[in-house]
Amino acid sequence: MATTSISSLQIAMSRSCISSSQKFADVSTVIFGGKSKVGSWNKLANACHVASVQPFQRSFTSSSVKSVKFATKAVSESSETSPVSGLPINLKGKRAFIAGVADDNGYGWAIAKSLAAAGAEILLGTWVPALNIFESSLRRGKFDESRALPDGSLMEITKVYPLDAVFDNLEDVPEDIKSNKRYAGSSKWTVQEVAESVKEDFGSIDILVHSLANGPEVTKPLLETSRKGYLAALSASSYSYVSLLKHFLPIINPGGSSISLTYIASERIIPGYGGGMSSAKAALESDTRVLAFEAGRKRKIRVNTISAGPLRSRAAKAIGFIDMMIDYSIANAPLQKELSAEEVGNAAAFLSSPLASAITGTVLYVDNGLNAMGVGVDSPIFNDLNIPKEQH
Repeated sequence: MATTSISSLQIAMSRSCISSSQKFADVSTVIFGGKSKVGSWNKLANACHVASVQPFQRSFTSSSVKSVKFATKAVSESSETSPVSGLPINLKGKRAFIAGVADDNGYGWAIAKSLAAAGAEILLGTWVPALNIFESSLRRGKFDESRALPDGSLMEITKVYPLDAVFDNLEDVPEDIKSNKRYAGSSKWTVQEVAESVKEDFGSIDILVHSLANGPEVTKPLLETSRKGYLAALSASSYSYVSLLKHFLPIINPGGSSISLTYIASERIIPGYGGGMSSAKAALESDTRVLAFEAGRKRKIRVNTISAGPLRSRAAKAIGFIDMMIDYSIANAPLQKELSAEEVGNAAAFLSSPLASAITGTVLYVDNGLNAMGVGVDSPIFNDLNIPKEQH
């Protein structure tokens, strides 16, 4: 069984951003995700103005895994002539590894974009079987529109690693996976190997993002879930985060940030979100608190998780009732609007920044306030209460 990930696609770039007097230290295939839009993140970009001054140059090199390089040159305005105002999120000089990006419409992609808009260097990890399609889409420019940042430049991905976060090391991988043709041509894709590769390539990172999950029996009620399916959900969706942080912790710079993605089903009943996935999210939130203590004491790393509301993504559509959940959220949440993936991405950028330097061990709800509701106010029983509704 597998989670999410990527290849050794390389996109080289250099960025030059408005300087700041501060040094900055520092979501799932099953959790609901959505396509990000450029609309509302101008504040993320006001600390980093990047402009391309030459067309993309593409060169192909042969290796066990295909790689592609895009070279761009970045320019910046002078900090003397354009001082930064307010409290901008500036992650210039920081490096982020986002595990679980296999397309351009999930939370992981949106988080990568927000971090990039704030100036961070982006490394990705993609599930090995999805690697070729993801690489091909990047090479053909299929994601160019969704790579657009607020300043008009395109998000640059420095390197993409193949990753299957279900396996800690090569000894854990069964022979049927090793010989599976979907894994052919890829190497060093277990959690330990990827962490070692990142260390060899870059030395260290500042931000770790876990945006992956898998529940093979997610459509089954808990009473009909097998032991194998239940444990598989926990392995891919919660222990994978423990493993990622365990292996990456030695190379996360002190003061760094680690973020995962959870869902309200961890604490409330969401019929249809089954197969042990609600249990996996509850475990993830509990582990977040314990990891915050352990990683904080060992390396001064902050550990938080974002509980995101329902959004349309390919993974969410596979569950089968995402449209209904979005309608329910709009009808019952304090903020009557559809959540965008970029709002989750922006929250992750905040948690990764010094603005959140005292925040750790926290579940941050980014769901238009739906988590605060105790009843569904769209029920006919409340018709006589004259509850305010958004005017269209």
